[in-house]
Amino acid sequence: MNKHYRLVFFYLSIFIVVTGFIQLLPLVILPFYPEEISYASCFLIPGFCAILFGGMVHHSLRKTEIIRLERHYDALLVVLIWLCAILISTVPWMLKGDYSFTQAAFEMTSGFSTTGLSVVDVENTPHVFLLFRSITLFVGGVGLVLILTCAFSDKYGLNLYNAEGHNDRLMPNLAKSARLILTFYSAYILFGIVAYTLLGMPLFDAVNTSIAALSTGGFSVRNESIYAYHSIGIEIVTILLMLLGQTNFLLHLSLVRRKFRNIWHHCESKFFIVVFITVFPLMALNLLQYHFTDNAPEAIRVALFQFVTSITTTGFISVKDMSLLPSGFITFMILLMLFGGNLESTGGGIKQYRIIVTLKGIYYSLKDTVSNRRMIKTHYIERIGKKQELSDSEISSMTSYILFYLILFFVGSLIFTLYGYSLQDSMFEFASAISTVGLSLGITNYSASPVILWTAIIGMFLGRLEIMVVFESIFRVFKDIKRKENI
Repeated sequence: MNKHYRLVFFYLSIFIVVTGFIQLLPLVILPFYPEEISYASCFLIPGFCAILFGGMVHHSLRKTEIIRLERHYDALLVVLIWLCAILISTVPWMLKGDYSFTQAAFEMTSGFSTTGLSVVDVENTPHVFLLFRSITLFVGGVGLVLILTCAFSDKYGLNLYNAEGHNDRLMPNLAKSARLILTFYSAYILFGIVAYTLLGMPLFDAVNTSIAALSTGGFSVRNESIYAYHSIGIEIVTILLMLLGQTNFLLHLSLVRRKFRNIWHHCESKFFIVVFITVFPLMALNLLQYHFTDNAPEAIRVALFQFVTSITTTGFISVKDMSLLPSGFITFMILLMLFGGNLESTGGGIKQYRIIVTLKGIYYSLKDTVSNRRMIKTHYIERIGKKQELSDSEISSMTSYILFYLILFFVGSLIFTLYGYSLQDSMFEFASAISTVGLSLGITNYSASPVILWTAIIGMFLGRLEIMVVFESIFRVFKDIKRKENI
């Protein structure tokens, strides 16, 4: 076996064991809901099987030489880790007896990708399964690889860490960076739980909602999402958690260290403010213009929550029926979902940093055409309070990514239209999938066609792993197969 493939399976076996333990975590709630003890086997079977299988594979590969994985093998490992996590986690849902493999795969892809689209009737689902969904949001939000990175060496873990979409390190040591992110993440969730309970939300709801808001996942334990609580206070706490979730982890470190200048002098912070000042008033006016409400404060309240839930790619809603929202309002939400959150955050979408780089690239290109071509100019971008050089290769890379992203977005949307849905509804639903948002107009549901669900599954998977990682892994496998055939 190729030494790199051997190492890939060595690392993968570790994560299969970790995934097994993840299956067992929801069982901690059974003492509080003893009537659900009959569902314990749904988690015990896949949990122990994964631990046993992963342990056996790891033992058989224990003499594997730990080396740095060559280019694209790290991407292959990341993809395999995510696929294994999703596949193993489908088993509890299928053992429950109410869900097919497609429906279970949809729910778990939505969970680990922190999307929040669901085929589950949450108000008729056992608490142990609802907690399981939230656990997948927690794990998927910080990143499956990041959890293992806490134990990986800095020397060999960095490529894998970057391949999952983490581009910045908070601390010089990689493992310490991972632990610090988990500390931030856990502290914010605890804050959310306390705040929600003080505002009258039941404790079980508070735990799940806090995890879902911070992970920008949007899984709710109520069919009417945040609207079900009819509380301005709960909406405010949710908005705060969603904003924290979509914020670059390096900005969290600046906040803790009281380096507020770094937050202000960061390109994504300024971009967010510009988008907010531009789009939010138009959304509120649109609600008033088309009489969704004739109450200005109510229009501001609805527009603010939907603006934040869209651009943070969370997926909570604060209205009873989204289908009643004006067409223009829905269009704004599609645009915001595609924009997405900050780079190096739990938010999805294209990511605001890529949009900023592309816009700067266009600006510099236009500027250079009317300036002295003999002059060599260095372009810069502000990140975390510092000016960093912006290379032509980075601009090209970001622009190519956005173009590829939009192509996939339109292809997925067109597939939805083949099933009789309008173009706008299809674009909204697939934007929600590929940007890992979770807002839905009802296209992806329990009774949806398998083609619809699998299209959304692929979109969620590609969106969470930021597309190129998946294609790099496919490229690596085909290249090795071709090489083997030529030998």
